[in-house]
Amino acid sequence: TRLHTAFVRQCLMTLSLVLGLMMTGAFVPAAASECPALLNHKFNRLQDDSPQNLCQYSGKVVLVVNTASYCGFTSQYEGLEKLYASYKDKGLVVLGFPSNDFSQEPGNNKEIADFCYNTYGVKFPMFAKTSVKGKEANALFADLVKAGGSAPRWNFYKYLVGRDGRVLESYSSMTSPDDRDLVRRIPGDEVAPQPDRVTPEASPVGVDRAHPRNEHDERGRVDGTDPAHPPALAAGVLAD
Repeated sequence: TRLHTAFVRQCLMTLSLVLGLMMTGAFVPAAASECPALLNHKFNRLQDDSPQNLCQYSGKVVLVVNTASYCGFTSQYEGLEKLYASYKDKGLVVLGFPSNDFSQEPGNNKEIADFCYNTYGVKFPMFAKTSVKGKEANALFADLVKAGGSAPRWNFYKYLVGRDGRVLESYSSMTSPDDRDLVRRIPGDEVAPQPDRVTPEASPVGVDRAHPRNEHDERGRVDGTDPAHPPALAAGVLAD
């Protein structure tokens, strides 16, 4: 009887530990071999610095975005949240990575988290402030570039990753979250085109079909706004 009781107690303790790890995102039940290499990274959550394994998003369509609080495109937070809310039940997840690489995210993690939630009601996963370009780019963004995307040229650059863990497309800052081409790809059943198999109809990875790349267009004016359609910033967001 004592042995049985001890065995049951041990099982309960183990189960409790596993459940706790799963809740924090530190434990992913799938085998490491089932996690796409692109997602096999860990980052701290923005709100509480809790370690998160991106393998928990295996099998989902992933939209990776580098963000900033004081940018002409900051209002895209609202569209990104709407996109996430509309399609999360279909397997979409938006991953936000705040960065000061373009000198428009000076705040600390708490300030960024408060701003995102209080101003735009952001509920999609956000991660600690990081670097997204150059030699200091974090491991995920470095892998996104290696996979065929180009490095972010401004805030709110977007990478769409399919369920198989391959980059489907990258989009410039000018591409809004409700862009028709982006939205139609959300089911994520497409297979990323291979370099030697790209058809004339399909643009290569890294090219925004709707908005061909133009460094001036992506950055907008010196203040980061779109000259043709300057976004209206929410109260509390400083002009660049």
